[in-house]
Amino acid sequence: MPASRIPPDSERLVPPNFITEIIDADLRSGKYDEIVTRFPPEPNGFPHIGHAIASFIDCGIARDYRGRCHLRMDDTNPLTEEMRYVEAIKRDMEWLGWGWGEHFYFASDYYGRLYEMAEQLIKEGKAYVDSLSEEEIREYRGTVEKPGRPSPYRERSVEENLDLFRHMAAGEFEEGAHVLRAKIDMSAANMKLRDPILYRILKAEHYRTGDRWKVYPMYDFAHPLSDYIEGITHSLCSSEFIDNRAVYDWLVENLAGKCGLPEWPRPKQIEFGRRSLEYTVVSKRKLIQLVERGLVEGWSDPRMPTLAGLRRRGVRPQALIAFARKVGISRTDRTVDIALLEWAIRDDLNPIAPRVMAVTEPLKLVLTNYPEGELEELEAPYFPPDVGKPGSRKVPFGRELWVESADFALKPPKGWKRLVVGGHTRLRHAYVVRIDEAVTNDAGEVVELRGVYLPESLGKNPEGVKVKGAVHWVAAGPALAAEFRLYDRLFKVPLPDAGEGSFLDHYNTDSLKVLQGYVEPSVATGDPETRYQFERLGYFWRDPELGRGERPVFNRIITLKDTWKKPKEQKPAAKPARKAEPKREDKVAALEPEQRLVFDRCRHLGVGEAEALQIARSEKLRVYLEDCSGYGPPSLAAPWVVHVLGKAIRAGEVRVTPADLMELLAQLEKGVFDRRTAKQALEQAQESGGTPLELARELAAGQMTADELQKLIDEVLAENPDKVAALKGGKTGLLGFFVGQVMRRSQGRANPEQVQSVLREQFNL
Repeated sequence: MPASRIPPDSERLVPPNFITEIIDADLRSGKYDEIVTRFPPEPNGFPHIGHAIASFIDCGIARDYRGRCHLRMDDTNPLTEEMRYVEAIKRDMEWLGWGWGEHFYFASDYYGRLYEMAEQLIKEGKAYVDSLSEEEIREYRGTVEKPGRPSPYRERSVEENLDLFRHMAAGEFEEGAHVLRAKIDMSAANMKLRDPILYRILKAEHYRTGDRWKVYPMYDFAHPLSDYIEGITHSLCSSEFIDNRAVYDWLVENLAGKCGLPEWPRPKQIEFGRRSLEYTVVSKRKLIQLVERGLVEGWSDPRMPTLAGLRRRGVRPQALIAFARKVGISRTDRTVDIALLEWAIRDDLNPIAPRVMAVTEPLKLVLTNYPEGELEELEAPYFPPDVGKPGSRKVPFGRELWVESADFALKPPKGWKRLVVGGHTRLRHAYVVRIDEAVTNDAGEVVELRGVYLPESLGKNPEGVKVKGAVHWVAAGPALAAEFRLYDRLFKVPLPDAGEGSFLDHYNTDSLKVLQGYVEPSVATGDPETRYQFERLGYFWRDPELGRGERPVFNRIITLKDTWKKPKEQKPAAKPARKAEPKREDKVAALEPEQRLVFDRCRHLGVGEAEALQIARSEKLRVYLEDCSGYGPPSLAAPWVVHVLGKAIRAGEVRVTPADLMELLAQLEKGVFDRRTAKQALEQAQESGGTPLELARELAAGQMTADELQKLIDEVLAENPDKVAALKGGKTGLLGFFVGQVMRRSQGRANPEQVQSVLREQFNL
C-alpha cells in the first residue's frame, strides 16, 4: 500500500514539515503510488550553498519515502549555459551524497515534445503569436492595480498562429519580432496569468542541440511540462515561484492526456521559504563579478559559497547536510545566521580531526640546557579525552623549537598566560620552559628566544614553580615547512547586497591571509584527505589543488571559535531583590549555538522571551511554529503552540494542524469569541478530533449574550448590597466573590474574563 511508504519520524533524514504532511496525506489517500521529485538547476554557474539546501529538500524527501529524485538540467537559455556547469553540478550533487541512477535528464531532451505541446495549445485556441515589442507587451500587461489590455494580435486565427509559429521555428524572423503567448486572462489579479510568454526567438547555438532550434521555450513553459513528462509527483521549489504556480497548473490542466502525457499522475508544485545566508551572496551574476574582477581565484576559491569552494576549503558534505537539517523547512523566507553553518562545520570536524601542532608565524626558541644535536620522541594523543577516540603519534623534541610569535610578549598585558621573559610556560605534551632572554634586531623586533627546559616537568609541574598557560610548538629540525591559508568571511557585513551602494563595497580585503610556517612531521605520512585540528589555531586540511609536493599548502577550514562575535553590551548589575532577570539571562546564555539562533529569530519576530526559550529548546516546537508562520504572524501563534499544544507537539501526538490553529486565532483576533472559548476548542480538537474553529463557534453559540450576562450580574449585585457597598469602599478583593457568584448562577455559560471585565467597568476598578 502507498501508505506503507510513510517513514516514522525517527527514520527521516528531512525532519517532518508542511511538505511531508502533504505527501503523507497523498499517500494515505492513494493519490500517488510512488513519490517522485526532481532537482532542476540551470547550468549557468557553479552550484552554491543554496543548492545544497534545495537538493536536501528534493532528494532527501524522495529518499525518506523510498521514491526517486531526478537530476534535470533546466537548460532553456542557450546564451548562458555551458557543459562545464553541467559537469560541476553532477560532481557537486554526487559529493553531497545524492544519487539519481538512470534518471539524469535535460530539458533540452524534450524540445521536440515541448514544441508539439505548444502547437497543441495553438490548435485549441489557447495560445497565439503576438507581434508586440517587448516594451509594448510590458505596457499592455498593466499593473498590480490596473488590469491588462488584450494584444491587438490576440484574436489571430488558429491557422495564422500555426503558420507564424512554424515560420518562427524555421528561423525566418528576427529576434523580438514575435513571441508565442498563452491565452489566459489579461485582467487576472495574478499578473503571471496575463497571457505569459511561452516561446521566444533566439538565434543562438545551444551547447547540446547546436543550431537545430531557432525558438526556445520559456522556463514557465518547459519546467512544468518537463515535470509532467518525467512523472514527477511533487515539484518542490522556493517561494519566489509561488505566483508561477498558477501558470504551472494551467499548463498541466490543459495538456493532461494530450501529446503523450498521461491523465495521471499529474505533478503538484509546492513552494517552501527561501534560505539566505549572512555575509554571503549567491546570485550567479554577483559571483561572476567576484571571479572576473580577480577578487577570488575562480569558482572553487575556498572563500566562495559554491560547493566547489566549500569542498576545496575542506568542508565535508556531512556538515552541509547537518546544516540543511538545522535550517529547517517552512513556508516563510529566512536569513540564516552564518554562525549556524560554522557551528555545523565545527561539530562535524571535532570528532574526526586528529589533533597535531603547527606554527603559522614562527619565532625560534633555543633551549640552552638541552644537548645539541639530540632529539627525543614524546608520545602525544591524537584526540582529547572528551572525544574518546584512540590513537597517538610521536612528536620530536629538541634544542631548537618553533613557537608562535604571538605567544610571546616583551611587555605582557595584565593576565598574560603565555611566554614572557622570566616566566614558566608549559609546552603542549612536553616540558615546562623558562624564557631567559629575548634577542631583538636593530628595529627592536624579537627574532629569537633563549631559555631552559625543566627536565623533571614532563607530565607534571615541578614543586615551587608557577606555570602560566600552555603553548603549541614544533621541533625546528624535523618540522615540515608549510604554507597556511587562513580564510575568513568574504564580506564584512551580514547583508552585503542590502542597502545603498554595491555589494562589492563590503568586500573583506582580509578574507585571505597567507602565512609561511611549520607543521609537525607526522602529517607528512598522513592521508591527504585527513582534516586536522592544528591545536589552538583551527581546523585545516591539505589543499587538493596546491602544494602537493614537498611544501604542502593547508587551508584553514574554520576557526575553533567564532571570532566574529559581537562584544556584549555592559549591563547594569541586577538588584539583589530581583533574581528572576539574571535567571532568565542564564537560561539564554546556556543555549547551544543553533538554539540561540532560533531564540534570537523568535524574539525578532515578536515572540515573548519565555515562549522563545521553549521553542529554541525543542525542534518539534520550532518546526510547528515555522509552519504556522505560513498562515499568520508567529508572535500570535507562539503562546498557543507552547502553552496549549506544546505537550502534544513534543510527544508527536498533535492533532491540530498549523493551518487550523491559525484559522482559529484569526477569528479570535476579530472578536468572534474569547480566549477561553478558543482554548476549550483546541483542547477538544486535540482530545477527540474536529476542526477547532467549528468547535469554537459551537461553544460560543452556547454562551450568554451580553444582555443576558448584564441581567444576571444585576441580580447578584441586588442580592448582596452590603458587599456592593464594601467593594465601592475599596475592598477590591470582593471582586472574586461576585465573579464566582455569577459563574455559579450561569451554570458555566458565562465567560469569567467577560464577567470580570463588566464588573471592573461597572465599579470603575
